[in-house]
Amino acid sequence: MPQLFSYGTLQKEKVQIETFGRILHGEKDILTGYKLETLEIIDPEVLRKSNQKYHPILQFSGNTEDEVEGVLFEVTDEEILQADEYEVDDYKRIETVFKSGKSGFIYVGK
Repeated sequence: MPQLFSYGTLQKEKVQIETFGRILHGEKDILTGYKLETLEIIDPEVLRKSNQKYHPILQFSGNTEDEVEGVLFEVTDEEILQADEYEVDDYKRIETVFKSGKSGFIYVGK
């Protein structure tokens, strides 16, 4: 089953229900080599779901001391596609390995 790392609005239950139709289950994990920056959201549907004008966005730093905490959620293949729809075009999905040794998908800045 795919894993999806959330460091932002996908951790909100309201966003999960509106995006996936259910509350996701996951475990806390840490992503190293990235830092968080801020992205202004202009997509009206994303703004409605998240209630947030500014969303965090991952930027690769390559520095192992840079860590981003979040939750690694278990999702289905279909839910990965639903997450792709939710994330605006400024993000792209890649696969990586976390501090726990588990692998999963993250959304990073293009």
